[in-house]
Amino acid sequence: MDRLGTGIGWRPEIADTVEQLPGVDWVEVVAENVCPGHLPESLLRLRERGTVVVPHGVSLGLGGAERPDPGRLAALAELAGALGSPLVTEHLAFVRSGGALTASARLEAGHLLPVPRTRDALDVLCENVRIAQEALPVPLALENIAALFSWPDEELTEGRFLAELVERTGVRLLIDVANLHTNRVNRGEDPAGALAELPPEAIAYVHVAGGVERDGVWHDTHAHPVPSAVLDVLADLCSRTEPPGVLLERDDAFPPAGELAGELEAIRAVMADDRGRPCAAPRRTALREAGAEVASTERTAGDATRLRLGLAQGALLSALVAGTPQPEGFDRAQLRIQSRALAAKRADVVAKVAPELAGILGSGYRRAFAGYARGRPMTGGYRRDALDFAAHLLAGPPVADPDALRRIRLWWRERSGPAPLPGGRAGQVLRRFLSR
Repeated sequence: MDRLGTGIGWRPEIADTVEQLPGVDWVEVVAENVCPGHLPESLLRLRERGTVVVPHGVSLGLGGAERPDPGRLAALAELAGALGSPLVTEHLAFVRSGGALTASARLEAGHLLPVPRTRDALDVLCENVRIAQEALPVPLALENIAALFSWPDEELTEGRFLAELVERTGVRLLIDVANLHTNRVNRGEDPAGALAELPPEAIAYVHVAGGVERDGVWHDTHAHPVPSAVLDVLADLCSRTEPPGVLLERDDAFPPAGELAGELEAIRAVMADDRGRPCAAPRRTALREAGAEVASTERTAGDATRLRLGLAQGALLSALVAGTPQPEGFDRAQLRIQSRALAAKRADVVAKVAPELAGILGSGYRRAFAGYARGRPMTGGYRRDALDFAAHLLAGPPVADPDALRRIRLWWRERSGPAPLPGGRAGQVLRRFLSR
């Protein structure tokens, strides 16, 4: 893997700052937020300067029970080509459930949820990864995620799960040291133990990010300064191997440029301090090239395995977002925290996707959205959710302010296009309202 150096996550809110920060060797962009045919001018300028840009996906759900969606893979491949990227990255997570596999309603989490560390889940993941590798023009790296809960009856540690994934597929790893710290606080896991089990030669690069602890729970917010505990995990990783690149993530509450520069300098200091230390002898792993054929002895994920995983993930996601009974074996307090976190993120992201709606509703936005979301789990993406929220406001109890109602109606009309209206009485009310 070629060296990347020190990088930062490119976000529209800090695009100008990123261009001016000293010593930024590369950037990472959220793949779903960039259109290959209409790249932001800032990214084009960075590319012209020779800055490497890596697309980082969040919606593939390679840890889910279903095979990867060809359309999502094609979009990621197209973006990698448009950016001239040396690799693409995604998450080791599931993000949706239901559909044809389990003959149940499709549900979207709107967030990254942990995959059970079982042999069944590993078989499914390996097959999904191989499908993705064959569809992508450049190597793929997967990121370990932060979690607020644990699956019962897990069979493998996180480090061993990742190591076996690498051994069977040749996929690279994006190691998020902030997520290792999060899982230490929330799930009692040992970052050093996980790092010790990883094949160091598989590491493509490293994520560093900040968070905050509330009531004994660490929230991986990407909106707070990087704490010393996360830098300590980075130092541990650097003492074992020299990562090709380290990237600072910041997604919200963006600080002044000087603070971002200071965090980048702290990361460089950790890397420089640890490069002189002797590294543990790397455990050589037979890394397969993307698209390599699977050996005849390879475990594969049959339909029964996928169905078992799909039913388990569906029951869990339904409990988290639709209020159905919680599956047995889970920590109920952990699932309550996760459910609240998903609801809060859903409201936050819809406010970003549709800032006009949040602005129209003002201080009443949160209450109105909570009323809409209660009993209405997300079944599409966040943009579809914003449209459905507006339709709910128009069809449901009237908004008190006539001017606000008029603005919501105009917003919905401009963006809904040919989208079908809701069925039943709500659809009838909405049709009458929109015909005025």
